[in-house]
Amino acid sequence: MTVGVTPCLSLAIERLTQTGSDNFAIWVLKAPLSSAYGFHHCSWPHSLTRKWLAWQEMFSLQTQLHLPVTHNDLETIEENPTHPSEDNAIQGYGGRLMQDFGIGLWQWLFSDSIRNSFAQSRGVAHGQSQMLRLRLDLRDPDLIPLPWEIMQPEAGKQSISLNQKLLFSRTISDVDPLSPVERAGTLRILLVLGENQDVRGRPKTKLQLENEADLLREVLNLDNAIASANSLATPVKAEVETLLQPTTAELIEALETHNYNVFFFAGHGIPAPDGGLLYLAENQALNGTELAQVLVRTRVTLAVFNACWGAQPDCREQRAIPRSSLAEVLVHQGVPAVLAMRDSIADAEALSFIEAFTSAIASRQTIDSAVAIARQQLLMLYKFNQPAWTLPILYMHPEFEGQLIQPLEPSITELPTILPSNLASSRFYAFLRPVDTDTVVPATSVRGGLMRIGRKSDNDLAITEKWVSQSHAKIFCREVETNLNEPSCFYLEDDSRFGTFVYSQQGWRKIHHQEIRLYSGVHLKFGSLQGQTWEFAIEVEPG
Repeated sequence: MTVGVTPCLSLAIERLTQTGSDNFAIWVLKAPLSSAYGFHHCSWPHSLTRKWLAWQEMFSLQTQLHLPVTHNDLETIEENPTHPSEDNAIQGYGGRLMQDFGIGLWQWLFSDSIRNSFAQSRGVAHGQSQMLRLRLDLRDPDLIPLPWEIMQPEAGKQSISLNQKLLFSRTISDVDPLSPVERAGTLRILLVLGENQDVRGRPKTKLQLENEADLLREVLNLDNAIASANSLATPVKAEVETLLQPTTAELIEALETHNYNVFFFAGHGIPAPDGGLLYLAENQALNGTELAQVLVRTRVTLAVFNACWGAQPDCREQRAIPRSSLAEVLVHQGVPAVLAMRDSIADAEALSFIEAFTSAIASRQTIDSAVAIARQQLLMLYKFNQPAWTLPILYMHPEFEGQLIQPLEPSITELPTILPSNLASSRFYAFLRPVDTDTVVPATSVRGGLMRIGRKSDNDLAITEKWVSQSHAKIFCREVETNLNEPSCFYLEDDSRFGTFVYSQQGWRKIHHQEIRLYSGVHLKFGSLQGQTWEFAIEVEPG
């Protein structure tokens, strides 16, 4: 396996029609170890159907209930109560339903050999100090409407799409080959506002859409996102062009005339057999199959849809139509990544998600990582027992690694491209010096705004203790005060296996894969409390 490539575990689920309508095969399509390839078959339990029916009655706005499996004793299933007995118990009931259904989905998917495959793959990722990329290929259309993003191993554990050690997305294996993806240095976004409706079902006026366009443009232009992005990388520039209720010809011309890498649609959409329908303007509708042609031809990397049910297949008589959702159709025909909504989403929820998502993209996160960060933001704002955080669905082409913006080389990722102009003229300098040692060890300065610490000899400060990682941590200068009588701002970022210990009034505390600000006089230990104590200091430059 290539060093630096994110380990990936890709799973497929398909119905075994020869052995009964409720039997499914689950197997590994891709794994970081040959021993992690496995196969398992199992039946779909009645208990999951009951929970899924309860979920739809509680959270879904669709009037027709969907069934993944047609049970012979369906009447018995539907007779079970699905609502709490008292109105004041609804909030707690929603949280329990979310958790129970998530645990049920997890236990069904990760059983027997698949559970072992997942454990081995996570072990590989942990050993490489990386996240595990987990992709799910749902080959039976009746499984697509289910909220697989809520899966969790047990009560109190994170859901799979919220876990900070996992990058979860859906995928499709039967796809057209992926054209080479350009990892750009600029976000070039085409923002399309189509025909929409207000809460009373009436079309929005032109003025309402223009105000909505201004708001979305403000979110997408990344000015605030870059300022809040916790990254030392060179800020990502963004160019946003807006089309307000265009005709189909105007949309195609815009895509073919400019080199956009992100297509963003906000408006009204409905499920339909050919990839759903997007309403651009009055009497101007576009289906997913038609849109896919122009997006692939113009080399758009990411398509985002702030429209209802973009990730939902069309259904007939409670059964899903194969390859009918907008997201599926686009990825199947060669769009690298598609982000769409599983159900109806409120404007406030969508804007919160988009703002957090673009902020993460601005800090050069991969698309699947940015979706996870934005999903966590929705959870914090709208709570676990509300469906908002479960609505965004990410589909990624199996050949796509998720990098939308060109990452900086490691040598320059750790520092701003241009150091602050007044760094050289600052009267202060920072250094580390050993504490309580009989050996005379000279203080090591943070030269040029960066110090690398670790066991390797090419570090700025090489510490040979066995618990210190090869590349353990770095101390860097993020910003410089404009007043030369004030010291610079220094931070420590831990990249180690065993962590870094920082002394405060409460005693020693451990930071691990975290970043903290350093103040003059703080004491540090690298890797173990048994290690050498170091003092970080900021002093006035002599003379």
